[in-house]
Amino acid sequence: MYEGAVQDLIDELGRLPGIGPKSAQRLAFHLLSADPHDVRRLVDAINEVKEKVRFCLVCGNVAEAEQCRICRDPRRDQTVLCVVEEPKDVVAIERTREFRGRYHILGGAISPIEGIGPDDLRIRELMQRLADGEVNELILATDPNLEGEATATYLARLLKPMGLRVTRLASGLPVGGDLEYADEVTLGRAFEGRRLLDV
Repeated sequence: MYEGAVQDLIDELGRLPGIGPKSAQRLAFHLLSADPHDVRRLVDAINEVKEKVRFCLVCGNVAEAEQCRICRDPRRDQTVLCVVEEPKDVVAIERTREFRGRYHILGGAISPIEGIGPDDLRIRELMQRLADGEVNELILATDPNLEGEATATYLARLLKPMGLRVTRLASGLPVGGDLEYADEVTLGRAFEGRRLLDV
């Protein structure tokens, strides 16, 4: 335990996700020894993001205007909607340069253990977006874990009566991986999602 301001800084840093007590202490001492100009830039960046950044009124992505750049882009395919859990998932998908549709960010995944149910997610907003009939394919790109699977299953059942084409991202073996290290679920999904080789 340290005194006053140092301990307060360690405590605040420790509240950040993924930062344990040791990492918080390391970060605090790094900031103490850093150039004051560098620390000021960090503080300014934090203040600026809190002042300027909000969530897109359409999809829930981070934005500095009412709509994010993807929702404002007229070149994006409005008939395909990709549902993800968090804004960071949009960034991951955009890096592939494979998807040219639009997104809907749920703001998490169904997790009874953490007390997160369907009403805590942006599912109502998703249903409102689908009401006009413009979207004909919905891609469920939730995480391939228990919560993500539960969310995808819930959404698929909810959307079935709408007659939409509902697809799920394929999952399987990572490139560069070894079969012996793959778990049974991943290997099983790789078999289910196998495709014909065009030679």
